[in-house]
Amino acid sequence: MTRRLVGAAARYTSRRTPTTANVDQSWQHAAWNHYSTTPEVRFAANWIGNGMSLGRLYAGRRTPDGVVEPAPDGHLAADLVGTIASGPDGQADMLRDFGPHLVVAGEGWIVIRGDDWRVLSVLEVNAKNGGNVEVELDGVRVPVKDDDPDAPIVIRVWDPHPRRHLEADSPVRSALGLLDELQLLHASVKAIARSRLTGRGVLLVPQGARFPTKPGEQGDAEDDLLDVFLNVAETAIRDPESAAATVPIVLEVPGEVISDVKLLSFASEFDELAIRLREEAIRRFATGMEIPAEVVLGMADTNHWTAWAVQEDAVRLGIEPRLSMVCHALTTQWLRPVLEAEGVPDADEWMVWYDSSALRVRTNRAQTALEVYDRGELSGVALRRETGFEESDAPTPAQPGNDL
Repeated sequence: MTRRLVGAAARYTSRRTPTTANVDQSWQHAAWNHYSTTPEVRFAANWIGNGMSLGRLYAGRRTPDGVVEPAPDGHLAADLVGTIASGPDGQADMLRDFGPHLVVAGEGWIVIRGDDWRVLSVLEVNAKNGGNVEVELDGVRVPVKDDDPDAPIVIRVWDPHPRRHLEADSPVRSALGLLDELQLLHASVKAIARSRLTGRGVLLVPQGARFPTKPGEQGDAEDDLLDVFLNVAETAIRDPESAAATVPIVLEVPGEVISDVKLLSFASEFDELAIRLREEAIRRFATGMEIPAEVVLGMADTNHWTAWAVQEDAVRLGIEPRLSMVCHALTTQWLRPVLEAEGVPDADEWMVWYDSSALRVRTNRAQTALEVYDRGELSGVALRRETGFEESDAPTPAQPGNDL
């Protein structure tokens, strides 16, 4: 069943600020920190944002059977939606920006000032008790005042938390503890790598052991072997990428203690365990992102058919619900108020909606190719191309389907 999210939206002015005064935002700071430091978070958020950018916004109204029919050309609603973010290119950028905001912090703020449309993070909007609302634009704090016609229009778009409607929710929020664990494991693996580079264990050498010298050369009594190892170790310090970095520390002990050269390793059982735990943490994070885990983990273990199914699920579960969230905000807090102000009698019937056909054509291209081929409107060459096969896979004249 398609998971449909209808996000909350509120057009904020100084009169409405007290409603957000006690909303917990501390977790959002932590979430944005993970976006900046954890590649998996950044990838998942930007992947959804890039998918959202392919949605096309249009004005329409819902018919009794649930279909959103586009507004006719020249209708005020259609003209207004066409001006959002200065047109299709700006709309694509705006929708792309919303991906990280909704995935990471669970909310973003649309700020409209004339023809300038922006998406700001919760960290760039200051809404406190006392009727003060400020937004940060180009590093400058701009107040939002009710009596100023030039003040920005500010719309909060958020995915409400089931426990408290005013608070935002996001997949990253539930993964914060896991992401903290992932950072600790990453630090452990990094420390292990450094320790292996600077300390490859201890090499125990019987006292008096010598490095063989060439015939005719004068040896240096007891220090020949140690000098060679120490020179190599110095090279490892100067150039960590050299082969010398694999040399252990040399310790000379009395010959009666050891009879042969022995290596004491610093490696522990936790070394391999830390790597496995890190991989498990990444898998757990991937399964909690509201998109198929393969999107975050990679498609290496999928074939052409399952890859397309994964893409379809990602569109249905991760991209379209957030497009719907943004459209709901633009409808209730911008389009309908403007239509009502212009005296449009059926203003409450019109809505901002999205067309995701560009996304679905890509994900369903193989199945579409099969259907079109069955109707005799596609060549075998095109069918093989769209289903991921090579021309060498084409049937020979002696095989069935040799008309391909």
